[in-house]
Amino acid sequence: MASSGEHLEFVLELLGGVADVTTRKMMGEYMLYASGKLFGGVYDDRFLVKDTPAARERLAFTEIPYEGAAPMRLVDIEDAEAVAELVEAMLPELPAPKKRR
Repeated sequence: MASSGEHLEFVLELLGGVADVTTRKMMGEYMLYASGKLFGGVYDDRFLVKDTPAARERLAFTEIPYEGAAPMRLVDIEDAEAVAELVEAMLPELPAPKKRR
């Protein structure tokens, strides 16, 4: 099941306090980037972020975004300030974007 544009808009509203957020549509789902770093996505209308120490500290539940993928953390909070703090804490733990040839 592909994610809806309405759910993506809801997630982007939650991410309003995060600088430089971009999205990329891929196979009916949406990848989420901040400052060029992939930190999560919207999968089957679920807002999931990578399983980093900062995410583990703040989010209790893991979900599989799609068959064969690594578990990610389910963002089950609807406080935009808390979501911004989560993403800002995750960014230093994520790898730098790969240079394209």
